[in-house]
Amino acid sequence: MTRPFRRRVLYIPGFDPIPPRRYRELYKREGAEQARISGYQLEFGSRRDRTGFGWGVSGDFNDGRGEAEVEVLIWTDIVQASMGQSIPATYGQLLRTAWTYITSGALFRMMRLRRGPVLAALYPVVALILQLLSSLLVGGLIGWTAGHLTGLGWWLGVPIMLILTWVGLKLWQRLDGRIFVHYLMHDYAFTAQHGGAYPEALEQRIGQFADRIATCLEQDWDEVLVVGHSSGAYLGVSVLADLIRSGRVTDDGAKLSFLSLGQVVPMASFLPRANRLRADLRYLSARAELDWIDVTAPGDACSFGLCDPVAVSGVEPPDRRQPLILSAAFRQTLSPEKQKSLRNRWFRLHFQYLCAFDRPADYDYFAITAGPQTLGERFAGRTHSPGRISRAVNGWTAI
Repeated sequence: MTRPFRRRVLYIPGFDPIPPRRYRELYKREGAEQARISGYQLEFGSRRDRTGFGWGVSGDFNDGRGEAEVEVLIWTDIVQASMGQSIPATYGQLLRTAWTYITSGALFRMMRLRRGPVLAALYPVVALILQLLSSLLVGGLIGWTAGHLTGLGWWLGVPIMLILTWVGLKLWQRLDGRIFVHYLMHDYAFTAQHGGAYPEALEQRIGQFADRIATCLEQDWDEVLVVGHSSGAYLGVSVLADLIRSGRVTDDGAKLSFLSLGQVVPMASFLPRANRLRADLRYLSARAELDWIDVTAPGDACSFGLCDPVAVSGVEPPDRRQPLILSAAFRQTLSPEKQKSLRNRWFRLHFQYLCAFDRPADYDYFAITAGPQTLGERFAGRTHSPGRISRAVNGWTAI
């Protein structure tokens, strides 16, 4: 009996405060649906290596059998710590983050690439201002009415206005699980807090991630596949750059591959102090130790669709090898009915890369992570998708 292809998948999530169980349940649910649509078999189970949090998956495909163990590289605790903010602190984040992106020129340069992610970034700013104004308006009207009717004027009206404004802001905050205003503000503030430089806690976690991948490379796998989604994509760049610089990727180990999905690299690399990330982008793009595929979609308003993260950041080296820029092509790979069901659900669309496509093309997350081909073999011979944006517009290119 032919030995199945064996893969270790290490998934780096984006800025997500929710425990990693959601990724296991999402993978199982959407994987079963993709298998039904595409006509292959997937089975889910446990892992031999119980380090960290993850799950096992095996599959029978037209080109053979694959087995994989998936592990989530967790930085949820860092995200949660950065989100423990009071309402006044969140408005302070708004002012500091807006100041950073505007005065550095990053906001205007990003608009020259894709307006979608820039509008998504402006959404929490505008929404927080409207929440404050609406709460002030309601509180002020009720306060003025109460002061007028009682004859106490502003002695009663002002305290009522302040109290009701605060109550209004608290009510808006309780709705954030649906509208994601505070969440997104915390996300952008986390990226901008040090001008694009990684905070110390995140630097330490990047080192731990690199150590974990190095350990997996020493084990009996055919491929070690690192997957970075959203802001996890640029963390993956730094993790892998550190790993290769340290000499821990060798020819006699498992094949190392990197799949970046829905990346938001310019949100960080366009900031003035993101020297570390820009240096990592330049370094990784010239390395032969791994295959790097970058998948985005213009229909994803939360990512920089088809923007080459190395080129647009202005750090493309003359010996550049990668990444290969591919489109998930939501308009072609999702049926009109599916697209209609996802209309205006931009946050859900940002996770579509991890989900089933009802009109699948060559991008299939479950075949990539559980199938019998390496990432490089699967996309061998492919060229960049039409529409790739490669012009360097970053105003900060120091590394």
